Amino acid sequence: MRTLLYILSFAALIGLGFWAYQENYKTKQVADEAERLQMEIGQARARLAVLRAEWAYLNRPDRLRELAELNFVPLGLLPLGPEQFGKANQVDYPASQSLPELELNNPVDVSTLAAEEAAE
Repeated sequence: MRTLLYILSFAALIGLGFWAYQENYKTKQVADEAERLQMEIGQARARLAVLRAEWAYLNRPDRLRELAELNFVPLGLLPLGPEQFGKANQVDYPASQSLPELELNNPVDVSTLAAEEAAE
């Protein structure tokens, strides 16, 4: 009986060792993948910083003004006038949902309000 117990214990030990070995390699693989992704993120952020700097350089007001003056006639541009701007009352704002009127003197049960909103 002891021999069987020793054999089963040894087999369980080998099985657990094999499982631990596989988990170790899976963990290393995931850690390497995470490190690679972090490097890619860093490179993408560096590229984004360069692109933002280039965009800021190309959109300098003095450069844009010079380009507009050079290409004013060929592009058929019109001088900027105040009638080209809209007014605030022309903006279509989304409709706001009104909140229920609450009386400050009477305490309100929050669960009742939630039930009423759920029913609607």
